[in-house]
Amino acid sequence: MSGLDSGVAAAGTAVRSRPRAVLPALCLTQIAGWGIVYYAFLVLNPAITADTGWSAGATTAAFSAALVVSAVAGICVGRVLDHRGPRTVMTAGSVLGSLSLLVIAAAPSLAVFFAGWLLAGAAMAAIFYQPAFAAVTRWWGPDHVRALTIVTLAGGLASTVFAPLTAILADHMSWRATYAVLAGILAVVTIPAHAIALKAPWPPAPPSPPHITGGHEGVVRSRVFWMSAVAFTLSAFAMYAVVIGLVPLLLERGYTTTQAAWALGLGGAGQTLGRTLYATLARRLAVTARTVTLIALGALTTAALATVAGPYALLVAVSVLAGVVRGNLTLLQATAVTDRWGTTHYGRLSGLLGAPAHAAAALAPFAGALLAGPLGGYPALFALLAVLSAAAAATALGARTRPAEGAAHPNRR
Repeated sequence: MSGLDSGVAAAGTAVRSRPRAVLPALCLTQIAGWGIVYYAFLVLNPAITADTGWSAGATTAAFSAALVVSAVAGICVGRVLDHRGPRTVMTAGSVLGSLSLLVIAAAPSLAVFFAGWLLAGAAMAAIFYQPAFAAVTRWWGPDHVRALTIVTLAGGLASTVFAPLTAILADHMSWRATYAVLAGILAVVTIPAHAIALKAPWPPAPPSPPHITGGHEGVVRSRVFWMSAVAFTLSAFAMYAVVIGLVPLLLERGYTTTQAAWALGLGGAGQTLGRTLYATLARRLAVTARTVTLIALGALTTAALATVAGPYALLVAVSVLAGVVRGNLTLLQATAVTDRWGTTHYGRLSGLLGAPAHAAAALAPFAGALLAGPLGGYPALFALLAVLSAAAAATALGARTRPAEGAAHPNRR
């Protein structure tokens, strides 16, 4: 046994075979899940508002409410993942996701539309990255970073695959029919994949590392946990506000919509590139240094976007670099629990640690748009977001946990 199908399990457990079908199945379902439940809305929203007369603010609020529900539901999902594994959670999430899209497609009123998105939020918690990360972290043990990287690289293709597909469908049918077709695709692709590929026995949780006392309750009460949560929340708010605000920032500076779209798209390519670099970064830097470095780089790229007005090629280069940082930050949060507290309570701790960050990410687009006006424009907004990222980096520096880092990196402190 070698590569992704071999190796030693997490510390304190025996060598075990990794189920071969898990990784390709999760790659496939992350593409379909993110592409259909998340990115399709961004393509269809103009058609929804034009057909129904509902305001774009109202429909986007329903979508953001789903993201907040996902953040809260992720806490409960994490508990189930630790004890039962991902099969039941992710299969049920696939069913619920398909049904929620049918409710959205048939919604006769804005209230029902909201209800459909609240159901979709619960489904997001069960089919997006968190349960997939929990699965590969437990099954892949010490080699989990490589497996996580593969899953996130696949997830990064979701918009590439489903944004054009959604647009093609919408050109030939109504938004309601498009959502119905997408609900069927989600069901056909993800329900059997989750039900069949994830049926391998769920390995028992390894014992907690020696430096962890008091179980997960002790971790949650610790200074390191709360400072890490604050750092990730501030960073997530700034990061998602930057992504949503990049196009209006460039438009405000006189660039065309096409130029702004290219800058945003190439930034997404940088995000994919960044994920391929994370494993090397994880080997070279201990967890605190890695966290502070990446969040601080996010602050620097945001400050550069706030201050650099041109030329266009330089702005594109900064956007790509910002995307590289974002790609690494996704994996940084995925490994935050394992690097500090081991894999024993990964699902529960990752749900609790990620909930405020996910809620902040959901609210960031609205908050950014609201703040841009009073601040005097998007350059000033980006300057404020750079300050928030710098504060996040400073907070992460205070979340140093020497015993955990010593365990993961015996030659570094």
